[in-house]
Amino acid sequence: MPTLRPPVPPSLLLSGLLALLLAGCASTAPTSRGEAQSAAMTSSELAQSDVNRMATLGMRDNLDSLLRLGDKLYRRNPAEWRKTGLASREAALARLRSAIEARSAWPELQGKRDIAALSLALAGDFKGDRVAAFIYASADMLVTAHGGKTSFYLTDALDPQYIYNAARNIEIAVWLLSSRRNSAGQPLLLADEISERERNLSFEREFGKVIGRLDLLAAVLTEKYRRAVITYVQNLLGGTFLQFLPVR
Repeated sequence: MPTLRPPVPPSLLLSGLLALLLAGCASTAPTSRGEAQSAAMTSSELAQSDVNRMATLGMRDNLDSLLRLGDKLYRRNPAEWRKTGLASREAALARLRSAIEARSAWPELQGKRDIAALSLALAGDFKGDRVAAFIYASADMLVTAHGGKTSFYLTDALDPQYIYNAARNIEIAVWLLSSRRNSAGQPLLLADEISERERNLSFEREFGKVIGRLDLLAAVLTEKYRRAVITYVQNLLGGTFLQFLPVR
């Protein structure tokens, strides 16, 4: 009698499929400056479309960019993290990360969220930790624009206009950060620097990445709905004009 084998676990099938796909996508492009990375496959991805996955990865990268900017702003503006009473910049950044991930209220923003919080964080007379308030408010605004979520599945719907608006809000916030002055007549926060001794535009580049990701997602979402309409019309036309003709 033939020996019965136990069924292959779904997780093993997924791992094997991923290995085959990666092997088929092997590239000979140079890797001297790093390699393209892919996240580990999870079962939750089965409930995600390509656009859902793109939105999830974009949100992850945008929040990472904002926290990276928070760290850079703390380095250039150490007086801000010292307002927290914490022992180090790292501790202040960890507290900020926890608040963003939990979406818990930030006390210094007086209960305000998204664009209202962003306006308060960029007010000239704001007295609290401006770095944390600005980064927290920016992150909260992005999550709000994505329907209050950071991971997206087939049942989720994203509004491309809100995401487009979020990109413009980041542009406005960056401009205010560089042009507005506090009550003492000083820049709200030291960020990019262009001088005879130094040219540092790393802040602008990181903000540009966030804006670019948002604009791309908004364009893809708009195209998704446009293509759905075109496909529907094509099906209607096909049903009328592209029917097979009888041959007997």
